[in-house]
Amino acid sequence: MEILQIKPTKSSPKIILNSNSNIHEISGESYPENSLEFYKPIIKWLEEYLSILEDDEVILNVELYYFNSSSSKVLMDIFDMFEESCNNGKKIIVNWIYETGNDASLEYGEEFAEDFENLTFNLVEK
Repeated sequence: MEILQIKPTKSSPKIILNSNSNIHEISGESYPENSLEFYKPIIKWLEEYLSILEDDEVILNVELYYFNSSSSKVLMDIFDMFEESCNNGKKIIVNWIYETGNDASLEYGEEFAEDFENLTFNLVEK
């Protein structure tokens, strides 16, 4: 699979999805005008990637300074896809990276983490 890279803008995050290293990144701010449209190619890439994923460990680093509610919904959809893959025996780790003192980001990470049983969700203070 080709590496999917999307450069950040003022309102959308940097995305790097790398099937070679199995390390993926979402970072920056996420409040695009149409979150569903922005994340559509990312969801499509991840669906294909997860369908051919073997036994390799997968890491998703998420470092969002700000995101709106529609981006939160898409993140939850991504985490749900990962949880389903974990339920089928895959090893996927989400590192929720937050700045020291950013209590809101920490709380969002804690809320996401509570929703998943088999998806490893680490809260990483930066």
